[in-house]
Amino acid sequence: MRELVYYVAVSLDGYIAAPDDTFSDFPMQGDHIDMILRDYTDTIPTLGLRATGLTPDLSRFDTVLMGWNTYRAGGVHPPEGPYGHLKQYVFSRKHSAVEPAVTSTGDDPVEIVRMLKSEKGSGIWLAGGGMLASALVGEIDRLILKVNPVLLGSGKRLFAEREYSPLRSRLVASASYESGVVVNEYAVDR
Repeated sequence: MRELVYYVAVSLDGYIAAPDDTFSDFPMQGDHIDMILRDYTDTIPTLGLRATGLTPDLSRFDTVLMGWNTYRAGGVHPPEGPYGHLKQYVFSRKHSAVEPAVTSTGDDPVEIVRMLKSEKGSGIWLAGGGMLASALVGEIDRLILKVNPVLLGSGKRLFAEREYSPLRSRLVASASYESGVVVNEYAVDR
């Protein structure tokens, strides 16, 4: 069965974006970027792939899930959407104007994820945001957190508010970079 992986950059104080949905305070240069280009090519936006000449092999992810704010944070997208090499889903009950290659849905994200997990393919990347992650917390199999050496103070949280309900996980990998970024991978215990 396919896994749902919450792979996201996060500040030391648990924010994935500034209050205005931007993430420019996270380091965009450094040795951690080399790792992303090498190991997480599937997560590079279409425009970035074109600029670097990289070709994703879709072995890590072939599907991406985004909340509306995460989708819109990328600005204007090419006709094939922000991640034209992936199956793209945007979850919103208020908005539906997306590129033709992107599926916009107001359906229950849990039902969509369960359907996707039952299909053949590689991983399902939960790109954000915190509200979507909170709705899907019971479906997340793995968290890969790119912990950035910055305190934001406020902004969009890794998980939006949710009921107290501890979800245990175990650290399965950790790598630190000279840039100060630490990538921690956790498997969720079920």
